[in-house]
Amino acid sequence: MIRFSENYALTPHNTFGLKARARYFFEFTETEDLQTFVSSNESWNNLPLFVLGGGSNVLFRDDFKGLVIHPNIPGIFKVKEDRQYVWFEAGAGEVWDDFVKYCVDFGAGGVENLSQIPGSVGAAPVQNIGAYGQEVSHVIERVKGFDLQQKMPVEFPASACEFAYRDSLFKRELKNRVVITSVVFKLDKFPEFNLAYGQVEEKVNTLGEVSLQNIRKAVIEIRASKLPDVNELGNAGSFFKNPVVTVEFAEKIRERFPEVPVYPVNEKEAKLAAGWLIEKAGWKGRREGNVGVHEKQALVLVNYGNATGKEVFNFSEKIRQAVWEKFGVQLEREVNCI
Repeated sequence: MIRFSENYALTPHNTFGLKARARYFFEFTETEDLQTFVSSNESWNNLPLFVLGGGSNVLFRDDFKGLVIHPNIPGIFKVKEDRQYVWFEAGAGEVWDDFVKYCVDFGAGGVENLSQIPGSVGAAPVQNIGAYGQEVSHVIERVKGFDLQQKMPVEFPASACEFAYRDSLFKRELKNRVVITSVVFKLDKFPEFNLAYGQVEEKVNTLGEVSLQNIRKAVIEIRASKLPDVNELGNAGSFFKNPVVTVEFAEKIRERFPEVPVYPVNEKEAKLAAGWLIEKAGWKGRREGNVGVHEKQALVLVNYGNATGKEVFNFSEKIRQAVWEKFGVQLEREVNCI
């Protein structure tokens, strides 16, 4: 199935629920459809391009004056299986949480802590999504896509994706050049459960035995208690990254604020909790007009109904300035601002 539209409304395609339109919008469900479109429509070469997945990590500051490409390829297939592992290939258009449920129901571990993260499978490698001690890069075997410049299918083993904290090659050099069409995951049939992060272990214990199903249930319950439902209150999840600083800098902040959460990254670097910084700078639960910081999670900016992308962006700038003035820390947006 393909769909090509002009002056296309993007409101249903961003979880902030912002009003924006694309000059051109192309949606496809087969890789061959994209290849045909690229080969037969040379005029798109001169237009700005944006590859849009589930829209859960994007902020449209205005209408998009170019071509939005929306891969909506469905399907989850078992590629192979041995005694220890099972490999699944999932289409870029699959809802991420549907894929997690599929894996958990199968009995394959590695993504259960990533339950209830909004978005699509195709967007997961771009952002290297992570939560509660797991990152998707730990289970990705291969990323398949289509190179818009070379006009041909391409594949990337995990080792070539340059995964890092909320980052990958697809978010930098290959941004809006390679359209991810599917992802191959390697999952463990005898997984080591990750319960160390946050309230996961405590919540699992209330549910009974430690299992993939109960970890998934626990994560869903924890997220529901802290994060607003995008269907009820527009948001894009965590708006800012947790800043990575030098160990020395982290210690200086700890001298002034002993309660600051600090997480070791390596011998030279540490990660600070952006939500804590925002809260201590006085922005948790704060609202200005149609935009605000969620009352339960300072990392989440919300649209109270009629916000524009510019309003949200300007509001985020005020938060960044406040954190800089109080802590000397430069917050980086996790959300892709267009």
